[in-house]
Amino acid sequence: MTAQVTGTDILDVAREQVLERGVPLTQEQIEQVLRTGDDQLQALLALAHEVRLKYQGPSVEVEGIVSLKTGGCPEDCHFCSQSGQFTSPVRSVWLNIPELVRAAKATAATGASEFCIVAAVRGPDDKLMEQMREGVAAIRAAVDINVAASLGMLSREQVADLVDMGVHRYNHNLEAGRSYFPQVVTTHSFDERWDTCLMVKESGMELCCGGLVGMGETLEQRAELAAQLSELEPHEVPLNFLNPRPGTPFGDLEPMETGDALRTIAAFRLALPRTILRYAGGRELTLGDLGTREGLLGGINAVIVGNYLTTLGRDPREDLALLDELEMPIKALNDTF
Repeated sequence: MTAQVTGTDILDVAREQVLERGVPLTQEQIEQVLRTGDDQLQALLALAHEVRLKYQGPSVEVEGIVSLKTGGCPEDCHFCSQSGQFTSPVRSVWLNIPELVRAAKATAATGASEFCIVAAVRGPDDKLMEQMREGVAAIRAAVDINVAASLGMLSREQVADLVDMGVHRYNHNLEAGRSYFPQVVTTHSFDERWDTCLMVKESGMELCCGGLVGMGETLEQRAELAAQLSELEPHEVPLNFLNPRPGTPFGDLEPMETGDALRTIAAFRLALPRTILRYAGGRELTLGDLGTREGLLGGINAVIVGNYLTTLGRDPREDLALLDELEMPIKALNDTF
C-alpha cells in the first residue's frame, strides 16, 4: 500500500527537490500539489515564489499581442470563439501592415520587450507568410522590440522562413494534456502540435508553449499537461484560464475557482522551475486584482499586457503599477535573449 502524502509532506519534498536541487516535480508530485488544502495555499505560493526568484530572478517579462488574422479559423478548439465552426460572434478580419506597426509601437511604449503576431489559422498559407515577412520587416525598421509569432502548425520550410525573417520566438500551445486533448480539439491531434513544437526548438527560435486550464479536465489531467510541458522544456509557458465564450462548446462551463487557479500557478512553477511562466488569458475573470497580485508572488514572472485576441484584458497601466509596487523590474530588451 502506498503511504498517503499530506500537503505539508509534498511541500517539504518540493522544497528539497525543486528549490534546493532544481529538479522539477514529477506528474504524481504535481497532482499532490494540486490537491493541497486551502490551509497550505500561502505556504505553497511562498515556496513557488522562492523557486521563481532563485531560477528566474525578480524581473518580469512584458509582452503585447495582436491578431493579424482574426476569426474564421477552420479548427474546432472548443474554447475558442475564432472557430468558423461555432456560432461565436467573431468575424474574419485581416490587419494591415501600418496597423501592425502601430500596435508594435504601442506595445513598446509600455516597456514591453516582446510583441507577438497571432493568426487564427490551422497553419499559414503563402499569403499569410508573405504578410508576415512584410510585417516583421516593417516592425523591425520602426521599433526596437522582439517579434514573436503564433500561426498554427508549421512545415519545416515555414519554420526556416520565420527564422530568416528574424522571428524571435514562436508560440504553439499544447492546450491540454494528451489524454484530454481529444475532448478539446477534434480537427487535429496532440502529436501534430507536439511535432511543430519540436521543429521550432530545433530551429533555434525560442519556443513559447503553454495551455489552458479550467476546461473540465481532472486534476490528474491538469498535472499531465504540466508534466508534458516540463518534458518539452519550452523557453516560456503561457498559462491561460478558461474565459467561457458564448457559442463555443465550453461556453457554459463555470470559471475556475481562484484558489484552484493559484494552486495551478504554483504547481506549474514547481514543474517548470527554469521556464518563463506567463499570465495569459482569463486571469482577470478567474483571479481578479487580488489573485493577480498573489500569482505574481506565487511563481509568475511574465505578463501579457492589454487586451487578448477576442477578450479584454486589464489596463496596461494597472499591471505596470502593480509591478512597480511589488518592486519587480521589467526585463530589459537586451536581457531577453
